[in-house]
Amino acid sequence: MGKQFVKDLKIGSYVQSQFVVSDIREIPFSSPSRSGEHFLKLVLGDISGTIKGVIWDISVVGEKIKTNDVLFITGEVKEYYGPQLVIDNYSKIKKENINRDYFQASSPRDRDEMWQRLKKIVRQEVTEKNLARLMDIFYEDHELVNKFKLSPAAKLVHHNYLGGLLEHTLEVVELCRHISKMYTKQIDRSLLVVAAVFHDIGKVEEYDLESLTFEYTDKGRLLGHISLGLGIIREMMEKLPLFPRDLKLELEHMIISHHGEKEWGSPKVPKTFNAFALFHADLLSARLKQFQQVMEKGQDYGSNWTEWDRFLERKIFRGGFPQ
Repeated sequence: MGKQFVKDLKIGSYVQSQFVVSDIREIPFSSPSRSGEHFLKLVLGDISGTIKGVIWDISVVGEKIKTNDVLFITGEVKEYYGPQLVIDNYSKIKKENINRDYFQASSPRDRDEMWQRLKKIVRQEVTEKNLARLMDIFYEDHELVNKFKLSPAAKLVHHNYLGGLLEHTLEVVELCRHISKMYTKQIDRSLLVVAAVFHDIGKVEEYDLESLTFEYTDKGRLLGHISLGLGIIREMMEKLPLFPRDLKLELEHMIISHHGEKEWGSPKVPKTFNAFALFHADLLSARLKQFQQVMEKGQDYGSNWTEWDRFLERKIFRGGFPQ
């Protein structure tokens, strides 16, 4: 039997296929007759989506199951507040035998084309000589560039696939480019475009690219991408000892304030026109992609509406519009 994808599983489906574990928890039974006993609750997935999984009989568990393991699972899909894969048996698949194409989506856009587009915009818009030199420092770091082109922009919410960081960054750069043409007196176009390129650069160190589910690195969990990004930018600027102090300060402010609100993770809120513009360009790219990805997941059976999305806190109307 070939690979069975999550999107094709229905109530009653008999399953013999491989899935990646994105979450696993040991849960105690609530029944008094099974006091002290536990079962395993999993979230299983592949490139097409995720499904709840459960192992009622813990005696089938041999080697401990961990997040990011790929399991070959035998079981049946049953109804329990939606589809749930009841696992009868499983075995772990060795890393060298995993087909990553089953589990990691890639940007629908060509990464090399996006990279060339990004560089073209920078050449056209970044006229300030110190910022242009900073971009050259970035281009010359081939390891950093390769990670930048491959990394996701998020684990779950938006652009959460290989090349997602580059795609999101290019969208933010394009938006900033348009904004700068509307507010020519208030915005420093060179600064805004460069800040847009670097606003999420810390994500190259936040996510583990070896992980099929884009798990956080230790650095990512402890510091977060804003702090990591600030460190990367400062290392690059240190190679330019004549970099103007005021320009450095505003660029750093734009990096640490691009989430806009402290409750959204910004150490500081935007306090310059450039920083405020960057925040809104970043938010617009993220939210529109988030909306698009929810729409593309599908809809309630027999309905023009998507399923409830916990991040957007709504269902989305899909009826009457081209898909």
